[in-house]
Amino acid sequence: MAKGYWIGRVDVSNPEAYKNYVAANGVAFAQFGGRFLVRGGSFEAVSGSSRARNVVIEFPSYDQALACWNSPEYQAARAKQEGGAEIDLIVIEGYDGPQPGEA
Repeated sequence: MAKGYWIGRVDVSNPEAYKNYVAANGVAFAQFGGRFLVRGGSFEAVSGSSRARNVVIEFPSYDQALACWNSPEYQAARAKQEGGAEIDLIVIEGYDGPQPGEA
């Protein structure tokens, strides 16, 4: 079964409000098996547009990734950011097929 991912690009406009969100979102991520693969860090936008911060969260499945987004726990955490960030986020199913060079 393919994993599920959240891929987010974030510009924080109110660091204090965003901290409230960050402090609360871990409850939902833990409940649905989410784990950070990317959380900030250095990057170079080599094509297209970017935001100041990037996040990739892996879930055991696409269904778990969607369930986390829709959960009351995550929506409560999201409300705590009080508009403190502009976020582009997709929930996407991972690829579980053959890779280049594999027979």
